[in-house]
Amino acid sequence: MRTRPFVFLIALELLGLSLLFNAAEDSIHAQEPSKNRVRVNRVFSDNMVLQRGMPALVWGTADSEATVTVSFNGQNVQATAKDGKWHVALKPLEAGGPFKLTIAGPENKIQLNNVLVGDVWIAGGQSNMDMSVENCVNAPATIADSANSKIRLLWFDHRGSPKPESEIGAGSWTECGPSTIPHFSAVAYFFGRDLQKKLHVPIGLISASVGGTTAERWMSKEALEAATDLKAMPRTQGANDLYNGMVHPLVHFAIRGAIWYQGESNADLAWDYRTLFPDLIQNWRADFQQGDFPFLFVQLAPFMQKEKGPTNSQWAELRDAQLHTMLTVPKTAMAVITDVGDEQDIHPKRKQPVGERLATAALALTYGEKIEYSGPIFERLTIEGNRAIVHFSHVGRGLELHGDKLTGFTIAGGDQVFHNADARIEGDTVIVTNWIANPTAVRFGWANYPVVDLWNKDGLPASPFRSDDFPLTTQRTAPGK
Repeated sequence: MRTRPFVFLIALELLGLSLLFNAAEDSIHAQEPSKNRVRVNRVFSDNMVLQRGMPALVWGTADSEATVTVSFNGQNVQATAKDGKWHVALKPLEAGGPFKLTIAGPENKIQLNNVLVGDVWIAGGQSNMDMSVENCVNAPATIADSANSKIRLLWFDHRGSPKPESEIGAGSWTECGPSTIPHFSAVAYFFGRDLQKKLHVPIGLISASVGGTTAERWMSKEALEAATDLKAMPRTQGANDLYNGMVHPLVHFAIRGAIWYQGESNADLAWDYRTLFPDLIQNWRADFQQGDFPFLFVQLAPFMQKEKGPTNSQWAELRDAQLHTMLTVPKTAMAVITDVGDEQDIHPKRKQPVGERLATAALALTYGEKIEYSGPIFERLTIEGNRAIVHFSHVGRGLELHGDKLTGFTIAGGDQVFHNADARIEGDTVIVTNWIANPTAVRFGWANYPVVDLWNKDGLPASPFRSDDFPLTTQRTAPGK
């Protein structure tokens, strides 16, 4: 907004143009801090989605002691600004819209149009979450078919900051359609598209992902300092910047949950990720103060050369840390994508199955649909002579082979050395054998690029796993190692 001399303002009043001037002043995209005018936080804009079913906080700035009135769908809530800030809490809302949201102060009124009430999800992580629709397979058809006024997108400047910020970067909410979806997260879009189709309520998607980033950068300084197991971990210095710039500005915004796709940049410290990732989830849940909201994430896709025999693998160890998180942290789920990898590209272009599996997990865990939401998960190992018998949870309607024979199983004896093994499905178990007379451990899909074909009949692939607790290559034996 350009400033104008006071005399010119008087002239505008005399010419009867003050209403036009005030309308320009109140534009949500042109607000400037002014102690005499009310301002709403940048996360609120035309086309936005407010979270249903819980109190929705609305906040901004104004001159201290100014009275601010927020009106929305029959609710009128007032607050008095203190230290230049104000906030109100709308009572729990029902899905619907579009509505108008107005924020009125002593000297001006802001009106936000085309506001919906539904479910809001944050999509976080690194490049595979950030990968846009236009870079995925079937992009032209997907984009052409993307118009949906019930899906809203919030993309803002992706930035780090040395200190916690109160405002997101430049950006605003938009309706989902061919002009807005090409540059938006493909995983988030396919996730939201499936949810909206199934739930028939508005869905808001907030993009908060940056390529090539470690989990440490998405955690607060306080959370990292409180994690005693991580104090000797490399790379913690200089962390927190993306949390400060992209997550902290959202912590007062009511959400349904988060989806997450990250881990490639932490593979070299996969053992620490067993602690780091659960701490990140706890960090977000504590700071959003909305309870243990669902946190759904993607296990790393296959990448790099396919190996014919057992091998050490940092990516396998990172997947193991992700599986550990799913098994130990409440209200989490993991989408396994061993079928969508690419040997040459760390960014596989088939993102539709990824979003669909996250949506399936959300429908089961968040919305109570009675469906199987995970592929087979290792439960326990029993030994009968030379046979290692693998028991699974999430068998669903039964185990199923996708291919000619089960692959990806290896077996070890007392020397902890793994060898390729034969495997077959027997009921809800898999029987693993080879020449080892006294097996002690089984691994499945333990490779950078696992070649595996065990699924359940619900159409979901089994997670790679290990039955052992043998030392891993990324496991530090001394501080800093």
